[in-house]
Amino acid sequence: MLKHIVMWKLKEKAEGADKATNARKMKALLDGCAGLVPGMLKFEAVLAQPGLEATYDVVLYSEFVSKEALDAYQDHPDHVAIKPFIGAIREGRQCMDYEV
Repeated sequence: MLKHIVMWKLKEKAEGADKATNARKMKALLDGCAGLVPGMLKFEAVLAQPGLEATYDVVLYSEFVSKEALDAYQDHPDHVAIKPFIGAIREGRQCMDYEV
C-alpha cells in the first residue's frame, strides 16, 4: 500500500478571494477527486481547524493499493483540471509518498 500526503499553505489573497474562501473551494475540488480511480483506498481532504495546531491550511491524506494506482490518479483528467487553481492560490506545498 502507498500513502500519499500533501500539505498546502495558501496565499492570504489570490484569484480574487481570501484564504478562507480559497481553502473551502480547494477542499471542494479535492473532494470531487475521491474515488476517481480503481485502487484508491482512502481520500481525505481537510482544512486547518480553529483551536488546533496547524502550520498548513489544507491537507490531503490518501492511500492507494500501488504506485500505479497513484499514478493513475495523478494523471486523471479531473485531477489535472484542478491543478491550475491550486497552483495559483498556494504559497507552499509539501508532499510525501511512502509504502507500508
